[in-house]
Amino acid sequence: MNRIMCAAVLGVALAASPVRAGSTFDAVKARGFVQCGVNVGLAGFSSPDKTGAWTGLDVDICRAVAAAMFGDATKVKFMPLSAQQRFPALQSGEVDILSRNTTWTLTRDTANGFHFAPVTFFDGQAFMVAKKAGIKSASELNGATVCAQTGTTTEMNLADYFRTHAMSFQPVIIEALAEMNAAFFSGRCDAVSSDASQLASIRAADAPNPDDYVILPERISKEPFAPAVRHGDDQWFELVKWTVFATIDAEERGIGSKTVDGFLKSADPSIQRFLGVSPGFGAALGVDEKWAYNVIRQVGNYGEIFERNVGAGSRLKLDRGLNAQWTAGGLQYAPPLR
Repeated sequence: MNRIMCAAVLGVALAASPVRAGSTFDAVKARGFVQCGVNVGLAGFSSPDKTGAWTGLDVDICRAVAAAMFGDATKVKFMPLSAQQRFPALQSGEVDILSRNTTWTLTRDTANGFHFAPVTFFDGQAFMVAKKAGIKSASELNGATVCAQTGTTTEMNLADYFRTHAMSFQPVIIEALAEMNAAFFSGRCDAVSSDASQLASIRAADAPNPDDYVILPERISKEPFAPAVRHGDDQWFELVKWTVFATIDAEERGIGSKTVDGFLKSADPSIQRFLGVSPGFGAALGVDEKWAYNVIRQVGNYGEIFERNVGAGSRLKLDRGLNAQWTAGGLQYAPPLR
């Protein structure tokens, strides 16, 4: 097929395609705030304090998007969603973004109609047991009763793991997180299985005595958590995607919330473009040229977000591990902002 004919066919295809791009972006802009779906209560990721203020890594990602969109990280409202509620809420438009310890999978990316932004937390499914049980490895769980939450990737991962290792188990599948935790801590289950970060959160926030419980060393799955948006609005997806990348890139550059003002005078042209001193990036995304500056100044770089919510200084005390910068042996890596 020659070039002229190819161009003609392409033109017909484009003309026949539905024009949907921009609907969420425009709706959020007109509304004046971002509607963000979060966990109902998971320490370190999204949970309300006694005053109703939300904190956590997933919460900060939504605040960063609000800072990029409006120049104001407070222009966001949070909708707590259970594991079963989260996908219908995003599909129906009740929320603009789902930032809720959600694993990026093939079927969620395709059949569910979601686009996933960059991974904000690399995790894996694990098991937690009572220390007094003396269990040191998941290989010792043959015949165990295992608590898990419905509406998650946990159920399939459990079945696959025990089948692959020729072991048996008795699943106790519970919808509400609080009920699952209560069942485990009351002794109804020999073990509870979920993402390792969620188990750390449960142990820190809900265990009668956190020191009485241990998370076993095995990780039986890959669980990359990423914010999700609906198919059909490339402009909104691009803003969410590059907001996450901006936090990662800023950490690599050594630009943080307390130092970003000093970088405004940098002679490095790439930093000038990144912080909006030289125009172009904001226009490309449809927002103010200082979008990345606002994100870093008001919310922080990825390292700051990680440390205050789930890192060594938090209740969870998680190591960076795979969530370290690529320069430090981790997987966090931002494409060039240029």
